[in-house]
Amino acid sequence: MNLTSDISHRKKKLIRLLHELELQEDAILSALYSDFKKPAFEGLVTETALVKSELKYTIRNISKWAKPKMVWPSLINFPSSDFIYQEPYGKVLIISPWNYPFHLALFPLIAAFAAGNQVVLKPSELAPHTSTLISKIIGGVFEKTEVEVIEGDLEVSQELLTKRWDYIFFTGSVAVGKIIAQAAARNLTPVTLELGGKSPCVVDETADLQLAAKRIVWGKFLNAGQTCVAPDFLLVHTNVKAKFIKYLIEEIRNAYGENPEISPDLARIINQKNWLRLTQLLKEQQIITGGFSDESALYIAPTLIDEPSLESDIMKEEIFGPLLPILTYRGESELDEILGQFEKPLAFYLFSTSRSFIANCLSKYSFGGGCVNDVAIHLANKNLPFGGVGHSGSGAYHGKRSFDTFSHSKSIVKKANWLDIPIRYAPYGDKIRWVKKLLDWL
Repeated sequence: MNLTSDISHRKKKLIRLLHELELQEDAILSALYSDFKKPAFEGLVTETALVKSELKYTIRNISKWAKPKMVWPSLINFPSSDFIYQEPYGKVLIISPWNYPFHLALFPLIAAFAAGNQVVLKPSELAPHTSTLISKIIGGVFEKTEVEVIEGDLEVSQELLTKRWDYIFFTGSVAVGKIIAQAAARNLTPVTLELGGKSPCVVDETADLQLAAKRIVWGKFLNAGQTCVAPDFLLVHTNVKAKFIKYLIEEIRNAYGENPEISPDLARIINQKNWLRLTQLLKEQQIITGGFSDESALYIAPTLIDEPSLESDIMKEEIFGPLLPILTYRGESELDEILGQFEKPLAFYLFSTSRSFIANCLSKYSFGGGCVNDVAIHLANKNLPFGGVGHSGSGAYHGKRSFDTFSHSKSIVKKANWLDIPIRYAPYGDKIRWVKKLLDWL
């Protein structure tokens, strides 16, 4: 018997994993700091605490989730009992990113194993301290036939994609997501793609500007802006732009002091390549505040950019760093025109107290998920599926949705033998009129 198919065995292993994560929490936070100076508070709140919460939730509910679910039978199949069985896909490949290297590796791993799959995890080589620690923790809890961590660079990922998998789960950029989708298509392998894009944040005239500024500064510069659901750019109503910018500058100062470079609460850019990419985006832009950078420390200050051209590089690609462009709009038609130039984003944020404007925006624009009068916090609710749409991804997870993502729902009809209605059998004769009446009634 494949032990991963046994519910009690899965549960025991997940409990062991939880115990190990609690023992290793300080080491995990230290690894995150070593990789890109992630503050311990951010490491705890956005990585270890979220993972432990998800793990506890899975442990509590795995038996219920895995149990066959009875559904209402169809009258046309009377007499029968109908069920949905949750079945593991088999061998699952998970490729995780560097920006939340612990959280985004463990979340899908926990779900895939809980659903009964054999899992291979490829963590990001760009966060080597965290990757090595994950490998150590997983190796101490699971057998290699259950879960195996394979470290390495791009060539390792490419080699893994040549193998045949029963399911692939990838978190990363849109460009790499297309490569993953092509590799999966060769064997018709189902895939979940958690990607990104340019997530807009709209601030209208009715918004609580000071509170909006505080929440946007938090969500944008968390993890030095290296967050897939961070506000990528602002669209501020022209009537409140000047006042709102003053609040943004004030909140940046409140959060990181007069000199953010010495703040212990601001992470660094993951590596030189990304630092160079981000500083290149700053060229020829009108900087409102910030803009200072230090290559030796992989530091870029929280930066506000005024009215960049929609044709500039900074507005053509996901920023993924502490740079925040500010655009303006005069009315809903202009807002539609600007937003219509972008692909469907992973997140959409709206700061407003106008019920009609909120309702119009939520119904009009397509996006993965989002918030009204806040940013990024929709990820914290296990009852909300997290995922993209269109170019920002396909599939969703978190909470029970994670278990369902890694499970095939197998439909079963158990037909009784005590009654066998003859109408479906040939010869059909004039049965068609009775069938029509039956179908009309149903």
